[in-house]
Amino acid sequence: MNLEEARKVIDEIDDQIVALYNKRMEASKEIGLAKAKEGKNVNVPEREKAILNRLAEQVDEDKKVFLKQLYNTVFYTSKAYQNRFVHVSSTVADQVREALAKNAQFPVSASVACQGVEGAYSGIATEKMFELSNISYFKNFDGVFHAVDKGLCRYGVLPIENSNTGSILQVYDLMQKYRFSIVKSVRVQIKHALVGKKGMEIGKIKTVLSHEQGIRQCENFLKELGVETKIVENTAVAAKTVAESNDDTVAAICSQECASIYGLSVIKSNVQDNANNYTRFICISKNMEIYKGADKISVMVNAAHTPGQLNRVLNRFAALNLNLTKLESRPILNSGFEFLFYFDFEGDITDERVQNLIAELDNETDQFVFLGSYKESV
Repeated sequence: MNLEEARKVIDEIDDQIVALYNKRMEASKEIGLAKAKEGKNVNVPEREKAILNRLAEQVDEDKKVFLKQLYNTVFYTSKAYQNRFVHVSSTVADQVREALAKNAQFPVSASVACQGVEGAYSGIATEKMFELSNISYFKNFDGVFHAVDKGLCRYGVLPIENSNTGSILQVYDLMQKYRFSIVKSVRVQIKHALVGKKGMEIGKIKTVLSHEQGIRQCENFLKELGVETKIVENTAVAAKTVAESNDDTVAAICSQECASIYGLSVIKSNVQDNANNYTRFICISKNMEIYKGADKISVMVNAAHTPGQLNRVLNRFAALNLNLTKLESRPILNSGFEFLFYFDFEGDITDERVQNLIAELDNETDQFVFLGSYKESV
């Protein structure tokens, strides 16, 4: 056959495949309805394996791997369709449904824990999240989690990701440790300033203090300045330290608000390397709270260390047409090359299919952590 003749044959076969696929999905629907009535799980791996083994015997050896890929897709779409008719339960999914049943509005005011001192970017993010807030500052991120854990503050606000330097890994690790819930997030544009005591000249600066992220975000500027850098707990701590120092050669990189708070002068504004510099901040709660308008979901999943396992997890999202906005891996401590995968995706947590997905991941993976469903503001 020439090219056009071969394409015509393909078209005829595709028509037959579509007709059979439609017939298969109708049968799949009946199975879904039966499973819903009997309270059975949609996912039956041993059944899928048996089907693949039977069908693989009917194709040539060089086509078997492609047949497997094809039927993995068929299985995922079939299960996604069945999920419309079933109710899958799990510990985490039941907690999600219980939180949704409260139908609560995000609070106007609250006690909030932040890392650093007055003027920290976390405080700025808090002011964007709450109309009224009573902020308590703690020395480090772990202090924020501890304050929420012990009930000293209802919420904690922490940076989770920067548009230029990536994830704040320590915060992710603490989320894994404490198993708290994200209830809201906000993006804050970061505009760093070089600040010092009044009358300080840029040429006399020998040392610049800032948080590690602040130094990384201004790396090129600092190289051109040719100064020594020193990492401190927070950008606002850097400003406070400079204000209290007797050293006239030390400056800080922080927000312009910090200069005003601590009586410092802005030597140079907008010293970040990239003008499009944003940090995502999350608001955490000890208890699971889901508020109206939640449109983003974050989870952690420990996919088994076997070929294709991550792809099988990803196919679950694709089958439901859920848009992944972030995928990142973190090693599990003392596990020997085992990894946790962090997923952020856009999804309506009130959708039964999304709740079923949460239940399936909770039931079928070695480790599953529901980080929260929340609204992200700009």
